[in-house]
Amino acid sequence: MRGRALKLSAPRRLVNDLMRFSIAVPRVTVQRQMNLGPLLRARMSQSAKPSWTVLFLKGYALLSQETPDLRRAYVKLPWPQLYEYPVSVASIAHERDYNGEQAVLLSRIKDPEHRSIPELDASIRDVRSRPVFEVKEFRRALKIARLPGLIRWPMMWLGLNIGRQRPNYFGTFQLSVYSGLGAESLNPLTPLTTIFNYGLIGEDGSVTVRIHYDHRVMDGANVARALERFEAILNGAVADEVKQLAQGGVVKVLREDRSQ
Repeated sequence: MRGRALKLSAPRRLVNDLMRFSIAVPRVTVQRQMNLGPLLRARMSQSAKPSWTVLFLKGYALLSQETPDLRRAYVKLPWPQLYEYPVSVASIAHERDYNGEQAVLLSRIKDPEHRSIPELDASIRDVRSRPVFEVKEFRRALKIARLPGLIRWPMMWLGLNIGRQRPNYFGTFQLSVYSGLGAESLNPLTPLTTIFNYGLIGEDGSVTVRIHYDHRVMDGANVARALERFEAILNGAVADEVKQLAQGGVVKVLREDRSQ
């Protein structure tokens, strides 16, 4: 059948390059059915509700803070070893319009465990609303994508295997979800140690959460325990912060009324 050849765009080359290095990772998935009722109720109590993406991001960052395995990476320089980072760097996938094409581009947030929910929310909204070339990570990625493969691939290999530099270019964990579109990804790929996602959130707070991990870095039992702890953090520390946001809003209104 006669068709037509389409030249790979810069965003498609980016995805192809990520898959080139992701397929070499021995990735395994562990999932847990969670009940996030307390977090759901805390979120519903607010007039300006933080996105679920932000809440899960904050929870996973707190989980990584107390779980060293989630802050480790398998690197090959100067020899195969595990490299552990003091803080996390989140890599977040965004769908943005680029020259009429829906492109997947990645942004990073350093040390998300020590950022407030409003700060994380503002950071993500900013990246999603600014023109593509005004976002440093997007601009650099698209610039590299225009280079020949024989230059791009060694650059990416070095970025992934020099332990000290790896989080500066790729992050320590990745978040990618489609639940807002009514769908779930069962086998996402990434060259990072972990990528996590979640499915549709039920009216009672029930949701399936998955961690896809590099088996060279950790084992399934540790991930299963981490998922249990993840649920507790979401319903505990994260829900508490959301409640405090609502209380803070009331205090702010009262102060403004008294000042008038």
